[in-house]
Amino acid sequence: MAKLIFDAHLDLSMNAMEWNRDLSKPIAEIREREKGLTDLPDRTKGTVSLEEMRMGGIGLCVATTIAPYKRPGIFNTPFVQGWNSQEQAWAQTQGQIAWYRTMEEKGELVQISNLKELKAHQQLWESSSDVSKLPIGYILSLEGADSIINMKYLEKAYNNGLRAIGPAHYGPGVYAFGTDSTGGLGENGRSLLKEMERLEIILDTTHLCDDSFWEALENYHGPLWASHNNCRSLVPNNRQYADEQIKVLLERGAVIGTVFDATMLIPGWERGKTTPEETGVGLKHVVQQIDYVCQLAGNAKHAAIGSDLDGGFGKEQAPIDLETIADLNKIPELLKEKGYSESDIDNIMYKNWLRFLEKAWG
Repeated sequence: MAKLIFDAHLDLSMNAMEWNRDLSKPIAEIREREKGLTDLPDRTKGTVSLEEMRMGGIGLCVATTIAPYKRPGIFNTPFVQGWNSQEQAWAQTQGQIAWYRTMEEKGELVQISNLKELKAHQQLWESSSDVSKLPIGYILSLEGADSIINMKYLEKAYNNGLRAIGPAHYGPGVYAFGTDSTGGLGENGRSLLKEMERLEIILDTTHLCDDSFWEALENYHGPLWASHNNCRSLVPNNRQYADEQIKVLLERGAVIGTVFDATMLIPGWERGKTTPEETGVGLKHVVQQIDYVCQLAGNAKHAAIGSDLDGGFGKEQAPIDLETIADLNKIPELLKEKGYSESDIDNIMYKNWLRFLEKAWG
């Protein structure tokens, strides 16, 4: 079997509840059912199913809920449905959680919310010679905090197992400014961070615009990571991190997950126009991003995987040598070719996330 892999960013419930994909089915069946659909650019090109995750050894992941509040006249993400009130957004996240619970009842998933559960799940996967029937462990995260109506709802979310929050997604949010926007946290954002710190919810800095990023680090003193973020020096774009941002994250003990979205792997990608075939974008570019973080850190203890596969894109915007998420297990060989040791590769593929959680939850 493939070695254990920990992917720190997968929008599983969004794919199930908004894209209407039955992730318990084989990937070929998911693609077949989408033939003729034109509502999304990645129809028939999805890469994620629970079966493919098991085939690739991806036994642990951070799985999201996501529901932006779409205020009149305010830019929101072009990739995810926006809701006209925070109450609707909250209800949408609860529907997504209901899907996770249903998958748990079916034996497909198991929620991981503390260190004891994490250790037990790791042991289960590492001791099994056949993982094809094992549940995949997921840690619940919220991508964009718009759906948190007030701090009472944050505590409700925590009691439902929420363990990480990215305060913003795209554009101006209720609590912070995200990708393609500019602005600080404001009173709402600072209140959110204070309560997150009290509850020991991990701060996911991914998607925070530069102003909100720096203000968040000033106001939050708990555990933080960047679940899915690449490097601005390699691909100039406000969605990536500049070196000084990466360095301060390293100083704070963060782990940074590398994204497999082609728009973040090579410069100049035009969404909907550029293709993997014409550019040759590949898993080698994923490894380039991983290596860049390792070089800044001086070690391999802070770089990891946060693929974001099927996070609003499919094969049309993914590495050309990736057919499904199972191909994450090609990364170790590419790292080995680049001179990484076996222990370094294990760190990057899963141990860095485990070590982070052991400290955050210990």
